[in-house]
Amino acid sequence: MREHHHDFLSWTMNPASAATAEWQLPSGVQARWLDYGIVELTPATAAADALLLSCGVHGNETAPVEVLNAILADIAAGKQALRCRLLVVFGNLDAMRLGKRYLDYDMNRLFNGAHARQPEAREAARAARLEQAAADFFAAARGRRWHYDLHTAIRGSVFEKFAIYPYLHERPHSRAQLAWLKSCQVETVLLHSQPANTYSYFSSRHCQADAFTLELGKARPFGQNDLSRFSGIEQALRRLLAEPEQKLPDYRDGDLPLFRAKYDIVKHSEAFRLHLADEVENFTALPDGYLIAEDGDQRYVAAGGEERILFPNPTVKPGLRAGIVVAPAQLPAD
Repeated sequence: MREHHHDFLSWTMNPASAATAEWQLPSGVQARWLDYGIVELTPATAAADALLLSCGVHGNETAPVEVLNAILADIAAGKQALRCRLLVVFGNLDAMRLGKRYLDYDMNRLFNGAHARQPEAREAARAARLEQAAADFFAAARGRRWHYDLHTAIRGSVFEKFAIYPYLHERPHSRAQLAWLKSCQVETVLLHSQPANTYSYFSSRHCQADAFTLELGKARPFGQNDLSRFSGIEQALRRLLAEPEQKLPDYRDGDLPLFRAKYDIVKHSEAFRLHLADEVENFTALPDGYLIAEDGDQRYVAAGGEERILFPNPTVKPGLRAGIVVAPAQLPAD
């Protein structure tokens, strides 16, 4: 095995590398590059469960990239057991090389077929490729299907580590998955209330995977991350890879504070004004009656005193979401 395959990230970030390659690791794991930044690993012993781990969908969110690269290196070296099928996706490679969130268009708004509406964006073709990779991978799954899309946020958060549970339509929320998230040191979960053009929504809706967007801290450049702050998710992923059948304590109502998305704040024009300080954190409480934002005649006003703001970003392009207003929620009764 060529030595550079121990550092999957360096290999795939090098444009001179071969686009596809297949080789066997000393442990018997079969590794296969499907494309730049998309590697599939199949354990020597047949496995029914399928796990997709994605990172770098926003190119400047580097800590999850470093965490997954370290896990891959340990699998290659025989230090990490693998007992499920694994697909690892390094998302927006071009933006990662430049240390940018994206080049032309936010890639995590281009899934669920939205890439077809932005054909000029350099991210569009890549989003379509990542969709196809997920669909092909899960089509062969005979057991459980999981997708964890790992991110870090532009700004700080009242809850440093939180998960976004995609809108499930008619499917129930998984208490087993909420228990797993708690084991990752996730502090709260947002239950989304409508379809979205995110990677986790795509795999949830179209691949029937238990899928989540995981926000794990603050976005920093390569080499500037304190990876000890990501030990919860790293150790939970390592346990899952080694023991997909692991048993966790049952999830009980109240184990994690839950929120539900009430509505999106949409930037319709360049007249948009967000009345929040630049340093305001995710999940900051909004006083009753507070004017959150306005765009011409459109006004967004907080109501009730329990609402909070998530992902405020006035610099997005017109037509995109500039924030989410959320409120406390509970799981529906079984």
